[in-house]
Amino acid sequence: MDFRNVQLPREIHTGPGILSEIGDVCNKLLSQKNVTILEGPTTRKIAGNQVIEILEDQGYDISEVIVETATQESVETVVESSKNTSAILGVGGGKVIDVAKMASTINEIPLISIPTTAAHDGMVSPRASIKSSTGSISHESNAPFALIADTQIIAQAPYRFTAAGFSDIISNLTAVEDWKLAYKLTNEPFSDSAAALSLMTARLLMDEVENVRPGHVESAGIVVKGLISSGMAISIAGNSRPASGSEHKFSHALDVIAPKPALHGEQCGVGTIMMMYLQGGNWREVQSILKKVGAPINAKELGIKEEYIIEALTHAHNIRKERYTILGDRGLTREAAENIALKTHVIE
Repeated sequence: MDFRNVQLPREIHTGPGILSEIGDVCNKLLSQKNVTILEGPTTRKIAGNQVIEILEDQGYDISEVIVETATQESVETVVESSKNTSAILGVGGGKVIDVAKMASTINEIPLISIPTTAAHDGMVSPRASIKSSTGSISHESNAPFALIADTQIIAQAPYRFTAAGFSDIISNLTAVEDWKLAYKLTNEPFSDSAAALSLMTARLLMDEVENVRPGHVESAGIVVKGLISSGMAISIAGNSRPASGSEHKFSHALDVIAPKPALHGEQCGVGTIMMMYLQGGNWREVQSILKKVGAPINAKELGIKEEYIIEALTHAHNIRKERYTILGDRGLTREAAENIALKTHVIE
């Protein structure tokens, strides 16, 4: 099932100060000088204004949209605003880029992804997470046409985001094991190359753990490269299997159950510890690596009540039921969920 219809960004630009090249990238890749720029309320100040200034100097006609939530309503607003423009530029975190992905796919126009944080692999993957009344739904989308990841800007974001991105990549370890299991038990299509890239990315990041620390441009660069690589594994597979398994089901269940969920990557990291235990893998290694990078490793550090952790574990198998994982079709009993969380010290 390898390489049947793989969408990858045409150009990837990463490094400190790389945002200054946005004019050259647009001139090279776009046919017309009219674009829609999506930003969050905060990311406008962080990077959006710089993008607008550079493109206006180059004679671009710009329409701006501020995105506060990744909902279907936001997507519809952007689809309408960008109908007559040649491209969408998504400047921001996951919410902004996910909405930009969906709108650019619907309007069949290119997306230039300009992340301001390194919180998860959505900056390049062909998937978009859009909120609904029952939680977040992962939709197929086109992969971004180009990526501009300025590591200087990303390093200035709260370190929590970078640590969450690191955790999201580590969750590839359990995601691939779940995928292998589904291949063996349900004959689900499996891509050796996507799985190998996903695992290699996680292992490389684990090797770099000592070099990932707050406020360092190099640290942001390490995580950004990992997120790009992880997103490419998703593109090769044609679905999110290489980077999303039982640990993501747990995180999505927590999003619905907990009144104030933590960051997606943080929850996936804690989920990875518990799912690695279930899979019979080295969960202590995962716990140790996440602790070193400064990511949460238990309910208290997530800021989520232990009761919600147990509830999410027992409900996780109901998320994307068509996706088989170690949780099986019937999920965990409450006793089993408590036991797993206690054994891995996620709850005390």
